Amino acid sequence: MIKIANAPCSWGALEFDLEEKSEEIGFEQVLDEIKETGYMGTELGDWGYMPTDPNLLRQEIEKRGLELLGAFVPVALADENTHEAGVDTALKVAQLMHRAGYTNAFIVLADDNGTVLDRTQYAGRITPEMGLSEEQWQVYAVGAEKVAKTVKDKYGLRTVFHHHCAGYVETPQEIDTLMALTDPEVLGLCLDMGHYAFGGGNPIDAIMKYSDRIWHVHFKDYDPEAARLSRQENGDYFDALKKGVFCELGKGSVDFNTVVKLLKDKRYEDWIVVEQDILPGMGEPKKCAQANRDYIKTLGL
Repeated sequence: MIKIANAPCSWGALEFDLEEKSEEIGFEQVLDEIKETGYMGTELGDWGYMPTDPNLLRQEIEKRGLELLGAFVPVALADENTHEAGVDTALKVAQLMHRAGYTNAFIVLADDNGTVLDRTQYAGRITPEMGLSEEQWQVYAVGAEKVAKTVKDKYGLRTVFHHHCAGYVETPQEIDTLMALTDPEVLGLCLDMGHYAFGGGNPIDAIMKYSDRIWHVHFKDYDPEAARLSRQENGDYFDALKKGVFCELGKGSVDFNTVVKLLKDKRYEDWIVVEQDILPGMGEPKKCAQANRDYIKTLGL
C-alpha cells in the first residue's frame, strides 16, 4: 500500500546555510502539523534539526503515531576528497535511524546542492558545458556507490540518490549518466517530480524508464511561470524558491493523475513524501500541507 508522508522542508527547514535560518520552525511544531494534516510519516530533516539521541527521536516520532522513512544526506561527490567525510556523515545518520528502530528508512543521498556557483545560478536552465567531465563522472559514481555500500554493509539500510536542481545531477541526461554508471542493486533513485520538471524533463518519462530503480518518491509540483519570472530576472535557485517555483500540488505542470496511475501499474508500494520546498518564513506551511493532502486524496491515495 502506498503511504503518504511530508517532510520538514515543506516548513522551510532546509539543509542550506541561509540568512533566513533564524525563522526556521521548530521540529515539534512541524511534527504536530504533519500529524494534524493527515500524513503518516516524515523524513529526518537536516542533521540536528530533530533529536540526535535515538531514544528521544523515537519518542518524538512515535508519540505522534508517525513513521520515520528517510534522511537527506548531501555530499559534494564530484570531489574525491569529500568521499570519506560523506561516508562518515551517512553512517552517522544511518546509525541514528537504525538505533531508533527505523530499519527500513532510506539514506537519501544528494549532491551538496547550492554550493557550486554556476549550478546554483543557472538551476532550471543547465547546458551541457556546465556539467561534469567524464573523469569527474567516474569519481562521482564511485563516491555515490561507496556511501550506499558502506551504509548497507554496516546498518542494512538502502540508499537512494536524489537528483536536485542546483547540484551536478539535475537534468534528465545527468540522471541517465549517474544511473548508467552505478549498480542498480546498490543505489536506487529517489524520483522527485518537481525537481525533474524544473530540471527540464517530464517525470512520467522517468517513471517509465526507471520504474525498477525508483525506491522512494517525492511529490513536488513545478510552476513554469514562477521559473520564467525568475529566469527573466536572472535569478538563481533560491530566487526561484522565493517566487514559488515549487507550488502546491495540482497547481503546476506535473500530471499527478498519470504519475499515480503509472506508480500503481508498476506496483510501487512504498512511501510518497510531499516536499513543497520553501525558504524559512515563507507562506503558510500548515495550510499548504493540508491542501496538498486533500489534493492527493483526489488521486485516490
